[in-house]
Amino acid sequence: MQKVTVIGSGNVAQHLIKVFLQSTEIELVQVFARQPKSVSHLVPQNKIVSNITQLEKVDVCIVSVTDNAIAEVAAQLPFQQQLVVHTSGSTELTALGLNNRKGVFYPLQTFSKNKTVDFSNIPLCLEAENENDYKLLEQLAHAISKNVYRISSEQRKSLHVAAVFVSNFVNHMYYIGSEICREHQIPFEILQPLIQEVAHKITELPPAEAQTGPALRNDTKTLNKHIAFLENSNYQDIYKLLTQSIQNVKKL
Repeated sequence: MQKVTVIGSGNVAQHLIKVFLQSTEIELVQVFARQPKSVSHLVPQNKIVSNITQLEKVDVCIVSVTDNAIAEVAAQLPFQQQLVVHTSGSTELTALGLNNRKGVFYPLQTFSKNKTVDFSNIPLCLEAENENDYKLLEQLAHAISKNVYRISSEQRKSLHVAAVFVSNFVNHMYYIGSEICREHQIPFEILQPLIQEVAHKITELPPAEAQTGPALRNDTKTLNKHIAFLENSNYQDIYKLLTQSIQNVKKL
């Protein structure tokens, strides 16, 4: 059984805490949180520490804090030559400092504290400085997920950018669509089957083949009508930019 400590109390940290507690192959030894109340609903009080000097040595110490705080937290760890990993998609290994062995345990998913996720389907992207540590992380990852990948720092940068496009930016498109619906007294739920079908379609087709719509057809009358309809100049700019991008792909 692997012994693990989680440092942090944000969205990712809380989901990791939950799944580690459910695993029969992992012992969650401690959770470090500056505000113990933020995780007291998840773990017994005797496992929560708010003083970083109270952290014990474990097999894997997982630093799951904001990207800007990783280096600061790593520098304060009260041990040396232990395996310390972060959960960031865009932070270098070097942020973990020189005192400990370093790695990455990056779950590629969007997390909200009150939204349950099936961790067994979440891709876990792993990196370590040496093969023994990688195998240790791989064992830990397989205890909670079926999808485990060896991803280098350079690949992780690319993956994180790609994830922003397919998740954060797509969700913002949902927001714009919902605002247009709201302004015209249309239930946004009417669009939900379309959203689900597009999401399902790209599991069977490459995105380039799944593309449809007036931009792909170069239906200029419809495109111009849509742009004229949009009163928000920001929405107009986004519409024009995405239309041009789709048409540029078509020309390739």
